[in-house]
Amino acid sequence: MTQPHTPPTLAPPTPEGPAARAGGAIVPVLAFAGIVVAVMQTLLVPVIKDLPQLLDTSPSNATWVLTSTLLSGAVSTPIMGRLGDLYGKRRMLLASLAVMVVGSLISGFTSALVPMIVGRTLQGFAMGAIPLGIGLMRDELPRERLGSAMALMSSSIGVGGGLALPLAAAVAQNADWHVLFFGSAGLGVLSIVLTLVAVPETKTRAVGTFDYLGALGLSLGLVLFLLPITKGSDWGWTSATTLGLFAASAVVLLLWGVLELRIAAPLVDLRTTARREVLLTNLASIMVGVSFYVVSLVLPQLLQLPSATGYGLGQSMVVAGLCVAPLGLTMMFTAPVYARISAKYGPRSTLILGLLIIAIGYGAGLGLMSAAWQTVVVSVVLGAGIGLAYSSLPALITGAVDPSETGAANGLNTLMRSIGTSVSSAVIGMVLANTANEVGGVAIPTMHGFRVSFLIATGAVAVGLVLALFLPSRRPALTLRASGEGRAGEAEVVSGEGQVVLASR
Repeated sequence: MTQPHTPPTLAPPTPEGPAARAGGAIVPVLAFAGIVVAVMQTLLVPVIKDLPQLLDTSPSNATWVLTSTLLSGAVSTPIMGRLGDLYGKRRMLLASLAVMVVGSLISGFTSALVPMIVGRTLQGFAMGAIPLGIGLMRDELPRERLGSAMALMSSSIGVGGGLALPLAAAVAQNADWHVLFFGSAGLGVLSIVLTLVAVPETKTRAVGTFDYLGALGLSLGLVLFLLPITKGSDWGWTSATTLGLFAASAVVLLLWGVLELRIAAPLVDLRTTARREVLLTNLASIMVGVSFYVVSLVLPQLLQLPSATGYGLGQSMVVAGLCVAPLGLTMMFTAPVYARISAKYGPRSTLILGLLIIAIGYGAGLGLMSAAWQTVVVSVVLGAGIGLAYSSLPALITGAVDPSETGAANGLNTLMRSIGTSVSSAVIGMVLANTANEVGGVAIPTMHGFRVSFLIATGAVAVGLVLALFLPSRRPALTLRASGEGRAGEAEVVSGEGQVVLASR
């Protein structure tokens, strides 16, 4: 064991180590898996308005096709992260992808509401693949590749969502809408094959057993919390159902927290979560999630509204998707930029920079809504900012927790982003509905509503910026931690800015 007085010395990764054996394909394969599962969140956006007719049901019932995916994705991320820490991250990643494929096939072969909801629930379950991929990268990659790799994996949430819009729009406009599900099943199978070939299983394991009661409590609490957020506009925000579910979620999550603090191997280590760096990062993640989803809700509607409204840009579904696609593409290309900035200034500084760019993007967007090319400019600027912000989050979390908790900790962080997007969807939906004009019995969003939505996003970014400023900029000393069985002869040293580097032992 390393003596406390022995200063750690940095050493390059040895070619015989697991990182070398993993090969160069691990990063693109895991990032591809992240993009594939993120596609599930926006897969049906182009056909939202047609779902009641396609499923022969009411509009309120049709929204469950989207809500079910959101809820299952939120529940699965911390649970699959913990299972990966205990039993193998690659194994759980493959399980997540397999469940997604099954869900896609169920949805692809039905036009009935209940089977469709079942399939979409299984599709959302795959969101746990993103924190699992981040954990695999930490366990298997050498330090010089870790920053940009985790940045790309973290950004895959936005990349998948952004790229899915134009592709799904093109399919929905030119083919039967069930092709969307068969296409997602094919992508899932391809991702499974690539993972089997290119991604090794990590040897790093957490100690303990799976907390089944904690998983049940967290799942119930999240459903009770997210359900009224997503359905509140339909039920009424002051209705007994909405308020009752919020109250029930508070009780369940409080009891769950008491349970987690009393058991030896909790699903979520709340003491670790309460550390300033982890807590503030998770809270900032909610704000980034809010800001990301606003642009995804506003710009497609603005682009597709008829020009007869005086402000709509009159574009087709496909063109609207192409105009928003640079959001995801820019996020993908910011990963190497993030790695360079973070290596020099640290992930905290990169998070602050990303939030400032997002604020600039939304500020400029208030005046750049009169032409399609302007929406592309806004998408690019916001994509750069959101990409930098998203890329910083796993580095901050990973630098603050033990290696055996990487999956669970990043799963919780991914959950925080999902909560942000859920809150954003509910708030922006309410704003656009309350500011809409009735034209021929149809509610048409107004330019005022779009601008108010952008201001809300700017406010969320401002809150995130304040939280980021309170993150610790420097640690008093290097923190040496054993990295478990996955890297014999090496330990992790967490630098002053939370960067994870390796040292010989």
